[in-house]
Amino acid sequence: MTTRRVFFHARDGLRLAALDHPGPEGRTPILCLHGLTRTSEDFDSLAARHSGKRRVLALDFAGHGESARAADVARYGVEHSLRDVLDAMAALHCHRAVVVGTSFGGILAMILGVLRPTALAGVVLNDVGPVLEPVALDHVRDFVGHDPALPGLEAAVAHLKAVLPPLVMGEAAWQRFATGTFRAGPDGAWHPRWDIRIARAMEAAGQMPDLWPAFGALAHAPLMLVRGALSTLLAEETALRMGELRPDMRFVEIAGTGHCPTLEEPAAIAALDSFLDRIP
Repeated sequence: MTTRRVFFHARDGLRLAALDHPGPEGRTPILCLHGLTRTSEDFDSLAARHSGKRRVLALDFAGHGESARAADVARYGVEHSLRDVLDAMAALHCHRAVVVGTSFGGILAMILGVLRPTALAGVVLNDVGPVLEPVALDHVRDFVGHDPALPGLEAAVAHLKAVLPPLVMGEAAWQRFATGTFRAGPDGAWHPRWDIRIARAMEAAGQMPDLWPAFGALAHAPLMLVRGALSTLLAEETALRMGELRPDMRFVEIAGTGHCPTLEEPAAIAALDSFLDRIP
């Protein structure tokens, strides 16, 4: 069985995309939700390791990757994104899953615990929690809203190394990361693989609501937290508080890494695979 790029329509008709890595039907699938400037391809490595054991689905949120861009920037808000995840689960016949959520994807995973707790067989939160530090959010908003129109791959790698928090990757991994971030357009320049108007949606949304109740709604599900040791979005004190509230939570911290780990670091792979393999 080979990976398929699949398309479906959200309830408002917007065309959305996903990568479907087939696996045995007898085990709970994995549903991967990416961050604000990422795509479904971020989880190719995870899928390569697990698709022989279970199905792995990775979504492209509206305005990202191969999904359509919205006419109205309000379409990129959290509420619409949550509906898209639920629409995707229905359209792709994935009614219960282990959700791996990076950054924004992790926020959606927490809120799903409130809206659809039975859909969660387990949750992995990648460098995100109930409290998001304002300084880091400002940096994310600036990055999301900027199109650097880079001349090529080398320039894209150099740009990312200059503007992103520390990430521990070799040169080949940086090149893969860059091609997951930018793509050549008709003008030959490399542009973001997301709609930069998402920054306007973030600004219009204002302050993030209190997410501690949403975190508490994950009480029924096995839980794992990955944190970049140098993360400025997920503070150490927030991660410690999460551990106090969920003493059974698996926690791994990735040394030398800011926001956010790629989940391809050796420590992340070991902890993640061990966690996922324990879920039927």
